[in-house]
Amino acid sequence: MADKANPVVTMRSVTKRFLDVTANNKVNFELFPGEICALLGENGAGKTTLMNILFGYYTCDKGEIFIKGKITELTSPRDAISQGIGMIHQHFTLAPSQTVLENIIIGTKSSKGLFLDLKAATEKLLHLQERFGLQVDHQARVWSLSVGEQQKVEILKALYRDVDILIMDEPTAVLAPIEIRELFKTLKSLVKENKSVIFISHKLNEVMEICDRILVLRGGEVVAEKIKKETSTRELVNLMVGREMLERLEKKKISAGEVVLEIKELTVANDKGLEAVKGIDLLVRKKEIVGLAGVSGNGQSELCQALFGLRKPLDGTIIIEGKQLPPGDPQSAIRAGMARIPEDRIETGLMMDLTVAENMVLENHISSHFSHKGLINFQAIHDYSDELIKSYSIKTAGRDAAAKSLSGGNLQKAILARELSGSPIYPPAAAGGKGTRGRYPGCL
Repeated sequence: MADKANPVVTMRSVTKRFLDVTANNKVNFELFPGEICALLGENGAGKTTLMNILFGYYTCDKGEIFIKGKITELTSPRDAISQGIGMIHQHFTLAPSQTVLENIIIGTKSSKGLFLDLKAATEKLLHLQERFGLQVDHQARVWSLSVGEQQKVEILKALYRDVDILIMDEPTAVLAPIEIRELFKTLKSLVKENKSVIFISHKLNEVMEICDRILVLRGGEVVAEKIKKETSTRELVNLMVGREMLERLEKKKISAGEVVLEIKELTVANDKGLEAVKGIDLLVRKKEIVGLAGVSGNGQSELCQALFGLRKPLDGTIIIEGKQLPPGDPQSAIRAGMARIPEDRIETGLMMDLTVAENMVLENHISSHFSHKGLINFQAIHDYSDELIKSYSIKTAGRDAAAKSLSGGNLQKAILARELSGSPIYPPAAAGGKGTRGRYPGCL
């Protein structure tokens, strides 16, 4: 770690509220040159909100921010970038139809005034790629790149703007193991050049591998600051959740029951028209949890979409409790007792402009419990959503708050509440955070 006496970022008593919800409460944070500092906490702890303040997306209600010793007011990402701060979000902000080079130079000034100096931009980009080992075809369209390559583009986009403070929000969430190793190699090369990295995560093994210092948040407050060499994963997880976690979950031996889901010769194409799933046969029985493992992009998403009726298969059949499911019909899948927890909670999990209550009944608002002869029973919806908000500890200003006002962790809880409250027979699910898995072990 470089100069411990002179932090490049200091946040003092930072507080941020969204209506009645306090996302950050009097948070103090420092970042030093040449270090990787982890912001650790379970979903909804306030990690991303704090960094959105540092990157200018939000302004804090109270508190002060110092960048390289000078008090700074950050009212937009442009202000943050001008101070040498870059942020790579969990959901990438790239234009899929444009090339890598075009994505990187968007919003930058050209040496030729109104005209783009593509030659100079290409030379600068190639130099950065060579310097930091971030090799990606600068002429390729972003839609054609793998997730790992798109993340490289995001890093290059920040470095092109000469940032020396890089915020990474859950950077390994969608990466394959080999891509994670490449990312860690890149981060180490950045630190060698005295750049500083803020690593937002809830994956303890990665934090212990790559980070120098760890700040633990819980309920919007800093509960601990640890040097990696002076702590352990067990201590960190207990700090994250605020209680002693079991070493392992005791599970009784349960015999699988009769078949509830049968897949026969299922073939599904991806968005490019290529076969992503090729003739899969699968049986799922009662009292059984079946895992689908594989590197991202190998057909898992297409399979789940086909099962739930969001993507029509090219061939094959899906049978639930002895009855064949009509292809490409989500409503039939829901009626058959299927639920879906998607990997992308923003694009396909929720409707962000609707309220929390409206999102809770998206799939069953026409049921007899919530409507009668075309008339909506709003009181029933209110009671139902209030109960789910309480049961799943969803931090929100209330059932009438827009879904987009929730943190990432609370968005995930809202999806879990909606899908699991219906007692599904077969929920194809993406993984949740450590706290979520620990708090709801009985759901699965």
